[in-house]
Amino acid sequence: MIRTIPLNKLLASTRNVRRRGDAQADAQLKADIEARGLLQNLVVTPVAKPRGRFAVEAGERRRRALQALADEGKLDQAHGVPCLVLEVGTIPPEEASVAENFQRLSMNPADECLAFRQLIASGTDVESIARRFGLTTRFVEGRLRLADLAPVVFQALGSGEIGLEVAKAYAVTGDRERQAWVFEQIGNSYGGAQPDSVRRMMTQATASGADRRARFVGENAYVAAGGRVERDLFSGEAAARWLDVPLLERLATEKLEAIAADEASGAGLAWVRPTLAEWIGHSLASGLERIPAEPATLTDAEMERVAALQEEFDALAELVDGAEASEEARQDAEDRMAMLHKEMRALTDKPPMLPAALREQAGTFLLLDEEGRPTLHDVFYKEAADPDGGGEAGETRVDGAAIPCDPAAAVAETGPALSQRLLGELSMQRRDILAVHIVMDPALALDLATFLMVDGETGCVSERSGFSLRASRPADPMPDFCTADAPATMKLAGIVESLDRTWAEGDTRGTRFDAFRSLSSEARMAWLAYAVARTPEASIGTRGAGCAFHDHLSALLGIDLARWWRPTGMNFFDRVPKSVTLAALAEIGGPALSARYANTRKAELAQSCERIFAGDFIGDVEVKAAALAWVPDAMRFAAAADQQEEADVPPWEERPTTGLAGAGDAPALEALWGSAADGSEFGAASGEGDPGEEREGSGLMCGIEEAA
Repeated sequence: MIRTIPLNKLLASTRNVRRRGDAQADAQLKADIEARGLLQNLVVTPVAKPRGRFAVEAGERRRRALQALADEGKLDQAHGVPCLVLEVGTIPPEEASVAENFQRLSMNPADECLAFRQLIASGTDVESIARRFGLTTRFVEGRLRLADLAPVVFQALGSGEIGLEVAKAYAVTGDRERQAWVFEQIGNSYGGAQPDSVRRMMTQATASGADRRARFVGENAYVAAGGRVERDLFSGEAAARWLDVPLLERLATEKLEAIAADEASGAGLAWVRPTLAEWIGHSLASGLERIPAEPATLTDAEMERVAALQEEFDALAELVDGAEASEEARQDAEDRMAMLHKEMRALTDKPPMLPAALREQAGTFLLLDEEGRPTLHDVFYKEAADPDGGGEAGETRVDGAAIPCDPAAAVAETGPALSQRLLGELSMQRRDILAVHIVMDPALALDLATFLMVDGETGCVSERSGFSLRASRPADPMPDFCTADAPATMKLAGIVESLDRTWAEGDTRGTRFDAFRSLSSEARMAWLAYAVARTPEASIGTRGAGCAFHDHLSALLGIDLARWWRPTGMNFFDRVPKSVTLAALAEIGGPALSARYANTRKAELAQSCERIFAGDFIGDVEVKAAALAWVPDAMRFAAAADQQEEADVPPWEERPTTGLAGAGDAPALEALWGSAADGSEFGAASGEGDPGEEREGSGLMCGIEEAA
């Protein structure tokens, strides 16, 4: 029952679950009650002594705010307070106190921003809002600035995709175009946006004057469109920073679109799509099919010229390798060899020639090379056919062939029905006959293993392979993690893009396998290396918790981690405690270097370390070398143990290679051979070896399972 009870009849309850307060929040509540009065009743229970008094079970902060206003003379001590009185035998007072405090939901920051903006639109000023809600003017102004964020960023704040601190980092400048661009760039990279990374990109997200986009657009056009350029007086023109990257991207896209239309018309292609991407990945080529196209053959004159160039090149190579030539002569020879190589490449690396009959349905992409020059991609595509192309009623289409679904028709084709037991026995015997022929043809077996591991790349809907061999990608510990701009990711994408896919055009698995076997040895081995390379699992490099086999392979391959990964604010320093960053500085430059940055704020420390560990600082040669070689322990491969003691298989040169492997093929086949020879590395036990022997995992997802 709701009753109005005088303020001086209300007492604090010992059963109230809230024990700690917040002075600033209490001041805001007091200002709110003073401006608008009490908007929510209190929950009370009658007390035995003194009679006529009530204990406040829920709403003690409101009672204290009312009492403070009464003590200041702004309310009467007998001011009537609406209260819900809990009678004996109803809700327990402790439960009422927990329910009111626990079920409270704070207002979403985005909703706060919109609410304040609505109040401003209604004619209220910032000072009045701050006074009436017990807030500071700076707080209100901050929420109003957040309300003006780029729509995509503000929506992310409202949905909880980014936190309030990240949103504040976006609001460090009012450039909504840049906010949207930074949001697109930083997106879900490196496990989510970090406030320091966002703030740095908002204030320093620029493009170099040597950037391919900048070279393509040109400074005059960029400045004429309102772009800003910041120059370093002590560096060359290439060090100039173009501040308005979204504008640069827009100008480059518009210019590239116009050129793409002209290129499509001039080349007689159905379409040419412009892109600012550095390579054509699977996302850009989604829904497209490659069109096989061979480069034009060399003319007799070109072949003669190439032969002459090669002869001169070989003669110069002998001069460079000889001991008689002077240093100056060697340098001149090397310069001439570089020119000869470039000329030979120009003659032999001809673009693919597309048959005239296919031009009306073919298209390609227009990219920018490193010099900012528009360049047509050397692969042609056509729109992919409908994979669900229908057949007639009562049939299923596999590889374009109609398969009857009527059981009676199937029986009519296979003859009288056989028992399930007999069918199983016959199928196992037929399997063994096939297996014995495969094992007697190692060359075919190697081709077959590679083909089965990569055939899924074609995306074709096909009949089942009938083999258990797989090279599945392992499950990643962070599925949403993306490193699109990492050197290793870009390099791997480029290698995958260069693989010979001409074999993938076949409609059936059999025709694709025959086409795959017709590829050159180098092309098949490249696919094998790719199939194996996609199987490593993610393992931590911290000593004692990593994968020993990964460490062993690292030693064999001579991996230099520092060449492929450098710590930045976004991928490391913004995300570790300050003590970890200072320890890294001490590791490369000793306690003196660490102490120099001990009092630096974390954001500035991360920015400084990004430059230091990229070698972009003035310092001792030894310190710079240590900085460029440093990676955290979690990234390091442990030192490999004695190779010969661990090896239980014959050396590479003594193994049968079926005539396919050249000198450069050993690493990929070593990994496949070692995994296949060790049955403990796969999902199913091989039935051989000591069951009690413990082995470390291979860290590869390449599996050969014994068929059931």
